[in-house]
Amino acid sequence: MENFDFARLTYLVILGSVLVLWFVVQGRDSIGRLLQHALIWALIFVGALAIVGLWDDIRQTVRPAQSVVAGDRIELPRAPDGHYYMTAEVNGTPLRFVVDTGASQVVLSRSDAEEIGIDTENLNYLGRAFTANGEVRTASVRLDSIEIGPVRHENVRAVVNEGEMQGSLLGMSYLQEFSSIEITGGTLVLTR
Repeated sequence: MENFDFARLTYLVILGSVLVLWFVVQGRDSIGRLLQHALIWALIFVGALAIVGLWDDIRQTVRPAQSVVAGDRIELPRAPDGHYYMTAEVNGTPLRFVVDTGASQVVLSRSDAEEIGIDTENLNYLGRAFTANGEVRTASVRLDSIEIGPVRHENVRAVVNEGEMQGSLLGMSYLQEFSSIEITGGTLVLTR
């Protein structure tokens, strides 16, 4: 595979060199004008590459994908970063979660816990969790409710993570309340 990539790169370098040489020979009488045209084409090429490379982000910004809640079915589109996000009302306050089938519990970041009224300074961080970043301490809490559209669960067990987190996780202790979890065509479907 590396030989193939090296061969392709060598071919492109030779082709590019021939094209540059041809332009220089053709425009030897007016080098300034040649450089001006080369710069314009280089900027067009870089702009096209930027648009192609950022197309998913541009599309997501212009027309963000929305979760669909219909009856007992919740559909979450995959975000450009590959994760599935869901906004749920926890104790009446909207929080954004990463739906994480690798997390065993609902895990709240300290900032999200404080946002819903939990005093994180006075929690007993007696639990331990093993994450990709190592071991962290956790404190068990009970949430009055988690609501996603018409789907409501009450008295939900969760933990508050003492470490730094970008956001909260909706783990398997909550996801198992659904009868099926399915990923199809870039959409996570939760059915109750």
